[in-house]
Amino acid sequence: MEENKQLSFEFKAISGKRVTADFTGGAVTSDAGVLVMRETANRIGIIEQLAGAVHDKRHQSYVKHEMNELLTQRIFQIICGYEDANDANDLRIDPGFKASCGRLPSDDDLASQPTITRFENSISTKDLYRIAEVFVDQFIASYASPPDALILDIDDTEDETHGAQQLSLFNGYHDEYCYMPLYIFEGQTGKLVTSILRPGKRPSGKETRSLFKRVIKRIRAAWPSVGILIRGDSHFATSELYSWCDTHNIKYILGLTKNSILRELAHGTLSAAHHRYETFGEKARVFKNIRYQASSWHRPLRVIIMAEVSTMGENLRFVVTSLESSLPSFIYETVYCGRGQMENFIKEHKIALKSGRTSCHSFIANCFRVMLHSAAYVIMHTFREKALAGTSLARAQFDTIRLKLLKIGAEVRELKTKLHFILPASCPVKDILVMMMRNIALVT
Repeated sequence: MEENKQLSFEFKAISGKRVTADFTGGAVTSDAGVLVMRETANRIGIIEQLAGAVHDKRHQSYVKHEMNELLTQRIFQIICGYEDANDANDLRIDPGFKASCGRLPSDDDLASQPTITRFENSISTKDLYRIAEVFVDQFIASYASPPDALILDIDDTEDETHGAQQLSLFNGYHDEYCYMPLYIFEGQTGKLVTSILRPGKRPSGKETRSLFKRVIKRIRAAWPSVGILIRGDSHFATSELYSWCDTHNIKYILGLTKNSILRELAHGTLSAAHHRYETFGEKARVFKNIRYQASSWHRPLRVIIMAEVSTMGENLRFVVTSLESSLPSFIYETVYCGRGQMENFIKEHKIALKSGRTSCHSFIANCFRVMLHSAAYVIMHTFREKALAGTSLARAQFDTIRLKLLKIGAEVRELKTKLHFILPASCPVKDILVMMMRNIALVT
C-alpha cells in the first residue's frame, strides 16, 4: 500500500488549478456492480454446487479461505474482466470484491495469487467430472418447466498455447500449437450445457458419442420425453454418432464433408444452379434430397445438397440428417444454418470472458480454468436473461453489460449496522439498476 500511496499523476490545469490524482482513496471500488453478480449467483446456487463438487484436500486447521470463497473470488473477478490470477494480489483488498465474498472491508483480505494458483492446481479428474455434472444440473434447473424440445449445438474452437502446457498439440488446420475446447450450448437460448478442454486435435466419433451419451443421459433422467436435436459441423458427422442417435431416439443434423461420390451425385443440382444464375443474373440456390450411405454407416441417410452459384463462384454444401419431413431448403437454411448463432455463444465465453487464458503447465489445471470461465458464463447469461429482462440491455453482449453495469465506482462505508455503497449521483443507468434489482428478487 505504501508504494501505491506514492504514485500520483498530474493533468492539464483547469481554471488555473492543478489537476492531480493518486491512489489514496481508501475504501473505494471500481466494480460496485459485482454485488448484483453476488445476488444472481446466490439465487441459482451454482457456486455452492461447485464447492460441493470439489474435494478439499487441505488440512482444515490451516484453512483461511474456504472453497466457496475461493470459487466466488475467482469467478467474480473473471466476470469483471480480471481473468489473470495475478490480479488477485491487488483486488484482495477491494471492498466490492470482499463484500461479494461475504467479507467486510475490515475483515481479513481475500486470497492472493499464490493461493489462487495452488487452488487451481489442486483439482483432480474426479473433481472435474463432478463439476461437469453441476453444469448439466444447472442447465436443467434453469427451466421453470420441462421444454418440449432442445437443440444441442456442439462446436470447438482453437485456444492458442504458448510455452510447455501439457497436451498442447500442433493443429494443421489452425497452423498453431493449441488446445481445442469443446462446447455444447442449447441452440435456441444460448444456455451452456457443458464445456470441456481438449488437446489440440478434433475429437473422434467415439469421443463425441461418449460426451453426448453422458450429457443426454442426465437430461433424459430429468425430462424423459423431451425431444433432442443434435446440430454440428461436418467434423462431428461420424458413423458412431449416427447409430447411437438412431438407437436412442435422438435427431441430428450435421454438415457432411464433400467426397468424389457426393460431388458426382450433386452434378445435376449444380448444373441447375448455374442455369438459374445465367438466366436471372442473380445468386441462385438449388436444393435436392438424396439417400446416401457411406461404407461405415449403419443405414442409408437423408442427405441434402445445397448448390449455390453467384458472382463469387460455386458453393456446394452437404448436410446429413435424420429429419425426414420438411423441405430441403427449410432444413438447410433455417434448421442447419441456425447453428451460426453458436459462434456468438462461443465469442461471449472466449472473448468477453477471456477463457483462452489456459496458461497453467498442468492440463487438469487448465481444464479447471475453462470450467471457472464456464461458471462465469452461466452467471452472466442468467443475469442477462432474468435480471435485465425488459431493459435496454436485455440483449446486450457480456462486455457491454460489464462496462455499463459492473464498472461502477462507489465509496464503501462500513457502519455499525450496515455496509453502505455510495454510488455516483451522475450514474446514467439508475433506472436499469432499479428494474434489475426488482427482477433479481424474482429469480429462483
